[in-house]
Amino acid sequence: MADSPDLTQFHAAPETAKTIAAWLAYFKTERRSSAHTIEAYGRDIMQFMAFLADHLGEAPAIADLANLTPSDFRAFMARRRNKGSGSRTLARQLSAIRSYFRFLERRKILSNAALSVLRAPKIPHGVPKPLTSAAARDLVKADALADTETPPWVTARDAAVLTLLYGCGLRISEALGLTPHGVGHDPLTILGKGGKTRIVPVLPVARRAIDAYLKLCPFSLDPRAPMFRGVKGGPLNARNIQLLIARLRGALGLPDMATPHALRHSFASHLLSSGADLRTIQELLGHASLSTTQVYTEINTQHLLEQYAKAHPRA
Repeated sequence: MADSPDLTQFHAAPETAKTIAAWLAYFKTERRSSAHTIEAYGRDIMQFMAFLADHLGEAPAIADLANLTPSDFRAFMARRRNKGSGSRTLARQLSAIRSYFRFLERRKILSNAALSVLRAPKIPHGVPKPLTSAAARDLVKADALADTETPPWVTARDAAVLTLLYGCGLRISEALGLTPHGVGHDPLTILGKGGKTRIVPVLPVARRAIDAYLKLCPFSLDPRAPMFRGVKGGPLNARNIQLLIARLRGALGLPDMATPHALRHSFASHLLSSGADLRTIQELLGHASLSTTQVYTEINTQHLLEQYAKAHPRA
């Protein structure tokens, strides 16, 4: 969202639009939420206000928000469901609306207990899909990335990024945010979600990949600016890595689940299967809660059962 948003975009009465802008600013300045989160919440609340404008017959004012009933909120959820929103999207939208109303209540602007009786849609339990060890290794090999048309420094860059995703378990945004100054230290200090930092050791293979890229990179790099550059010298975009992996999926015969984030999942799953404890993996991934990390135990249980079914003569 822009620093000074156009208040008319919120489909709300002027005083309501101002509270929305203040709520989004709160996420940026006090909660230090990511730009992606702020944009998603802004989009969610705009859809809610657009619904209310149609539902009530006029742009919603603060008094209208205070008088909303559980039926009004359920009508919004039903409208979004009918337009194709899934349970995960609906749960996020309801979370955004709850957050906005709590913000208004804390500032004594209004109070509405209707939201307290609503239940969020059940979200299907998903399990991350890691690659096999062999597939992950193939994906990050520099020789697998090379072709006659790609400059050697670009091949080295791509190999370094992919090695960091799998070798250090980084998110793609974290890898692309690394600076020459930052990678000069071992372990790395990674700035993750919500502005939280964590310490991640660098494997020798990752260190060699980084050094090879820095040696070949044709651009003058600011020690404290992102070190991975595009072919025109600007910061490398995550989309370039997504397209690279899409190309490699076909070249290497890898499944559709081979994505940049799948390398992070593979990092965690392969550590767990090799005997690493969950607390260590939690710290390396930067998960705030151990319950988030525990999903990888399900992956290994599934793998165990699959191997048992394949190998046991009576299975």
